[in-house]
Parts: sequence; C-alpha cells; structure tokens
Amino acid sequence: MTALRSPLAACALASGLGAALVPAAAQAHLVTTGMGPVCDGVAHFGASPEDYLPVIVLGLLAGLRGARQARLTMAALTVAWLAGGLASLGFFSASATALAAATALLFMVIGVLLAWNPHTRLWVLVSIATALGLVRGLDDLHSAPLELPTAIVLGSICASAAVLYALAASVTLPLQRLWMIVVVRVGGSWLAAIGVLLAGWLIRYGNAVH
Repeated sequence: MTALRSPLAACALASGLGAALVPAAAQAHLVTTGMGPVCDGVAHFGASPEDYLPVIVLGLLAGLRGARQARLTMAALTVAWLAGGLASLGFFSASATALAAATALLFMVIGVLLAWNPHTRLWVLVSIATALGLVRGLDDLHSAPLELPTAIVLGSICASAAVLYALAASVTLPLQRLWMIVVVRVGGSWLAAIGVLLAGWLIRYGNAVH
C-alpha cells in the first residue's frame, strides 16, 4: 500500500500543478528532417513527449489487462489518431490550449489507472485510447496544409505510436510476479506524473520545448 500511495500522490500533485498554470496561446510544431515525410513523422513523434509519454503509459496499462484488450486498445488508438489528424488537415481546427488541457487530463487518468491497476473493462480502455488518439491527432498537424506529404507524415506518426504502444504493452503482458507488476505500476505512474507537468508547461507556454 505504501508503494502505491507515492505514485498516486505524484499524479495528483502533478495534475494540480498543471491545471494551476494560466493558459496561454500554443503554436503547432512539425519536425523537418530533410529525409522525407516518413522520417519527418518519426522524428516529430520522437521529439514530442506529449505524444509518446501517454502512449507508453497506456501500453503498460493495457498490457496488464491481457493480450485481447491490448490489441483492441492499440487498434482504437491508431485509428483515432489517424482520424483526428485527417480531420485537422481537412476541415476541423481545435484550440491548441484546449488540446493541451485534454492531454493533461488524459495523462492523469491513465497514470492513476496504472498505479491503481483495477480490473478495467475493455470499453474503458478503448474509450481512453480513442480520446487520446483524437486529441493528439488533432494537435500534431493542425496548422499543416492538406497535401500528400503531410498525409504521409501523419501516417508515419500513427505507425510510430502503434509500434511504441506495442513495445510498452509487450513489457507487461508476460508479467506474473506481483513485485514485477508493482514496479511497473510505480514507474509508469511517475512517468505519467512527469507527462502531466509537461502538459502544464504546454498549456502555459505553448510548444516551446521543441
């Protein structure tokens, strides 16, 4: 019980600090490598902690629930990310501040669930994954033009998210010993707490970390 109070308290503290920061305007970012849209998408995902941190924690959480839930959650995450990205490129524009706040909230929810490790129903995980995918898809390229190279960048981002999620889930899927599960839960919850602080930074200062 003592091991679990610490990560839960960290998530609560970090989420409170993130919410307390005054929102300010945020600007979109797109990493350009000069090696083509596929590499641009991979580099963009790898340079965006607000993208890859929640994917890692979600993968760890879904892996604890078993292979079936992990697979379906990955499918929901990837499809929603692609749909959100296409919507932002085509016709829908969301407030960057609102998207950063939604990212912070999802960090908190996923982190608390990982630390608590309840018997989460499939629809809960799928709903969280869908929400995360939509939010990050809308945010990643919301100021980019609707062109074929940009669509390829989006596909590369979605593929990167799916691969990283699968790697994270593969860490927790085979775990049987209680102490191993507790270690993952503690580590993952602290990772989520760091992510919530990052999201608070994004709400306050925009994407200045890039």
